[in-house]
Amino acid sequence: MPSDPVRYRSDDEDSARWAGFPHRPGDVVISTRSKSGTTWMQMICALLVFQDPDLPAPLADLSPWLDWLVEPRDELFARLAAQPHRRFIKTHTPLDGIPLDTRVDYIVVARDPLDMAVSLYHQVDNLDRERIRQLTGRTTSDGPVRPRPPLREWLLSWIDRDVAPADALDSLPGVLWHLSDAWARRAEPNVLLVHYGDLVTDLPGEMRRIAERLEIGVPERRWPDLVEAATFARMRARATRLVPDRTGVLKDRSAFFRRGSSGAGREVLDADEVAHYRRRVAGLGAPDLVRWLHHDDGPTADAHRSSASIRLVTGPN
Repeated sequence: MPSDPVRYRSDDEDSARWAGFPHRPGDVVISTRSKSGTTWMQMICALLVFQDPDLPAPLADLSPWLDWLVEPRDELFARLAAQPHRRFIKTHTPLDGIPLDTRVDYIVVARDPLDMAVSLYHQVDNLDRERIRQLTGRTTSDGPVRPRPPLREWLLSWIDRDVAPADALDSLPGVLWHLSDAWARRAEPNVLLVHYGDLVTDLPGEMRRIAERLEIGVPERRWPDLVEAATFARMRARATRLVPDRTGVLKDRSAFFRRGSSGAGREVLDADEVAHYRRRVAGLGAPDLVRWLHHDDGPTADAHRSSASIRLVTGPN
């Protein structure tokens, strides 16, 4: 018998909200750590489902964040139940915290942890913590915001922080915990791992690979427009419509898309500090996962991502 899902909780999230969620065949669950390509994958799924760069609603309405406490659970369930299209749902919960369903596809997006951490550092400055506190019903204030250390100092502290993964999923141990669970499931037919770096270097090939795994047929003539709509530059230009901020928790929606590339973490640290980071990661994840995560063997093997191997069928006109 499968074990019960692990419960992950923070001030803003609770994975127990998944309990009793009525899945439909074909649902897609997008499971990521923060700042690891969540919105990018939501956009790719939206483009594949609707096959039109002009989405019928804001992205956050089409793809809600199920375990976020900001929106009442019953209201969110009702919104999802009313969606007539193939649903694609966001979560920051590892797969071991979700009731898994063989009729559902699970996409886990991974990013180089150093790049994820740099992006997270900047994202924190853009969050309205008081607004989040109000929306989640917490009665006590977080208190005055303390000045944070400079990025390099903060990043070194993030690398060395020793914490139980479940207590801080955006810590380095938490990131490797989330991805190690997904890595162990990567052979399952309804689990797909996607690397942020591959989206950067080969967006067309990755979008075709995702479409194949989701069994979504796309007419060849539609691909150029769909790929262009999923580029970082195009998404940043449409930030006011795409950024998931239905409840006003961001100070500046345009700042959500900051850079959209790889290598930011290594630009901050020197060679000895990067080597120290690599030793730390080696103690947290399996060697093959760590190699894949850092692209030590190059981008994902062509056999797994070549557009030439994609089976296309006739989709909607």
